[in-house]
Amino acid sequence: MAVGVFDLFSVGIGPSSSHTVGPMRAAAVFAGELRDAGVLGSVASLRVDLYGSLAATGRGHGTMTATLLGLEGYHPELILPEEVEARLAAIAETGVLNLAGASGGGVELPYAVEDMVLHPLTVLPRHTNGMKFAVSDAEGNIVREATFFSVGGGFIVREGEENAAQQELEESKKELPLPFRTAAELLGRCASKGLGISDIMFINERASRSEEEIREGLLHIWSVMEACVETSLKREGVLPGGLRVRRRAPDWLERLLKEDKDRNDPKYWQEWVNLIALAVNEENASGGRVVTAPTNGAAGIIPAVLYYALNYAPGMDKASQKDRDDVVVKFLLTAGAVGVLYKEQASISGAEVGCQGEVGSASSMAAAGLAEVMGGTPGQVENAAEIAMEHNLGLTCDPIGGLVQIPCIERNAIAAAKAINAAKMALWGDGTHRVSLDEVIVTMRETGKDMSDKYKETAMGGLAVNVVEC
Repeated sequence: MAVGVFDLFSVGIGPSSSHTVGPMRAAAVFAGELRDAGVLGSVASLRVDLYGSLAATGRGHGTMTATLLGLEGYHPELILPEEVEARLAAIAETGVLNLAGASGGGVELPYAVEDMVLHPLTVLPRHTNGMKFAVSDAEGNIVREATFFSVGGGFIVREGEENAAQQELEESKKELPLPFRTAAELLGRCASKGLGISDIMFINERASRSEEEIREGLLHIWSVMEACVETSLKREGVLPGGLRVRRRAPDWLERLLKEDKDRNDPKYWQEWVNLIALAVNEENASGGRVVTAPTNGAAGIIPAVLYYALNYAPGMDKASQKDRDDVVVKFLLTAGAVGVLYKEQASISGAEVGCQGEVGSASSMAAAGLAEVMGGTPGQVENAAEIAMEHNLGLTCDPIGGLVQIPCIERNAIAAAKAINAAKMALWGDGTHRVSLDEVIVTMRETGKDMSDKYKETAMGGLAVNVVEC
């Protein structure tokens, strides 16, 4: 199907959409196929191979444990944090995996994280995030095997089906009332119909959902973002993984509530935005429930900027709940439209183009959403998205220890502030500008291709090698 807003904003678990959500989804698909084909009873052994970035930073990103959960039949958008903890504890204690057993009737196999075969220096042709699954019978004959690629944002592609998937995508876009692939096409749609960017996206979403489903779905996405923040603000201590990164969000909240008692002093807007971004990404780093926006590594930016829109945009202090809900819907639709442009023309995968594809695209999407709900014209909204990405170009992905913690958590807060500034700059203009969003997206894509692999989610360059972990 054509990429839509609910593809870009999906509920999953941390810490990484490409390393956690994608592998879990791929493993769940494989497990489901075993069940549907009726071959589970003949399975006696399992082999999992992880390649490239998945193998190089998989331990810090939770790839192995997420894959185990997927093989048991759990899906990232449905599994709850307490289920994650319970099943992983059981597997670790017993050394037994219940293949395709999430809904009952699985096959118990002796299998654990240590049994996975890692190939950190081998990159499969399609994408650096490659994984192979194979099951054999008691005689050692392969019953079924499949290779998947996790291409960013939780999206997966199956080996051998890339062309078919692309053809299906192109065919499904023909069914959209107002399809677009580039910002120029999107602006053209707006001009010809006299509509805003969020309106165009809304019309396209109606091709597969009712108006009520779209609205309820987007408000649910926002509620999960809010719940993520609330959960994070109650947690204290250090993040898992060995770096002993201290959670800051609870202490920051306590200080902010003392200094900004009514939570409405405009001089504290940036502190609140920082807090939201940090809270989301601290929860993501601990494997909590988050929304890919459009990835887990960049999950804090859009909720932080949307918080700004709901609390500091003009007139929001007197807004009704319906008006606030309208802002949420319009913001996410606009951000989703810009996300489509990055997904279609470039990449949102840090392993493919560096962090410019994750934090950069999220900052650009957030800037567009904010400009839209603050009354921007389509030209001003496109300009806001362009400004935000232009100043994230070349951003590397070099997580220390392969963990989505340093520099990822702070980077979300910085990028949220960039998005707000980009929207404000665009709104002070008339929508005309020298560099187009399409040109910036193409530049991001080409920069990603030229970027050394050691700066693309491998933990082999940058801060990952120049900062002592302990």
